[in-house]
Amino acid sequence: MAAVVVSRRFRPVMEMALKALAVAACYYAAGRLGLLGRVGVEGVVVTPIWPPTGVAVASLLVFGVWVWPGIALGSFLVITSLTTPELTSIVTVAGNTAGPLCALLLLRGVGFRPDVSRLRDGTSLVFLGGLGAMLISATAGAAPQVWTGSLAPGDFLPVWLAWWVGDAMGVLLVTPLLLVLCRGTLLPRRPRVGRMPVRRWVEAGCLVAAALVLVPFAVFSSPSMLFLIFPLLIWAALRFELAGSMLCALFASVLTTYAAHQDRGTFFDLSNIEVMTKLQAFNGAAALTALLLSALVTEQRATRHSVQNACNELAELLEHLAAGEDPTESSGRRPPEAPDG
Repeated sequence: MAAVVVSRRFRPVMEMALKALAVAACYYAAGRLGLLGRVGVEGVVVTPIWPPTGVAVASLLVFGVWVWPGIALGSFLVITSLTTPELTSIVTVAGNTAGPLCALLLLRGVGFRPDVSRLRDGTSLVFLGGLGAMLISATAGAAPQVWTGSLAPGDFLPVWLAWWVGDAMGVLLVTPLLLVLCRGTLLPRRPRVGRMPVRRWVEAGCLVAAALVLVPFAVFSSPSMLFLIFPLLIWAALRFELAGSMLCALFASVLTTYAAHQDRGTFFDLSNIEVMTKLQAFNGAAALTALLLSALVTEQRATRHSVQNACNELAELLEHLAAGEDPTESSGRRPPEAPDG
């Protein structure tokens, strides 16, 4: 009996430890993928999109604050895969952990909903979880390079800016997609409006076909044609909300990052600073367009359905009143009690 009590007592601890290990594995895998698009800015390796920050913020939103050791372990493993860990690596690991934790606290403070069903959720994720909290990780990553002499003080700003934007893009592009994937399993499911009709599936197929044709054309064409991607993002956000718009934005950002890494298309014959500036400007604009517009559309649709349900209930109530029936008895609901006093 004592063994059973002990096992029950430590079961939550074991579950949280397993979740932390899973987060560490996902963080490391995302880091290895993100390093495929790394570029050098003033001799320091940075990435235009750093997916581990998106993994970290989504993990904290889904599992809670106690999986932070998994984020720290995953960050340490990524650094170990690149170079021999030094004392300054502790500062970088601490910053990579503190940034997502700060994002969690800020988002909780404003009542953020993980389903991103309101415009305020989208703006909170952009300005608090992404641009605001990632100031910590960028500073903790770039500052030790100056302390050790690996980076000249005059080169701190461009490296810090590239680091900050890369971390923020990881939150804006990866976190919403992970939250969409977790919506039906680990997060409370939103009420379903109904099954998607066949014509919507046909439209989704047309959207996928358009993305597969238009995005590579816009990215790899010699003239700068990246603006052609934005009508596609608007289409996806208006018709398929967060899942469709963020998938399109991530596909466009990944393909654009590949083109920049290969020095092809619109990034041909540009310096590293010019490549990073152009690439990060496009990624930021695409992420903002997809995330904020889809959140606005979701909020408006939810409001419309709420109004429609209220109208249906009111119509049913009027029908009962016209027939001389007690609507509370027919619906099985108790009439509201009069307030005291």
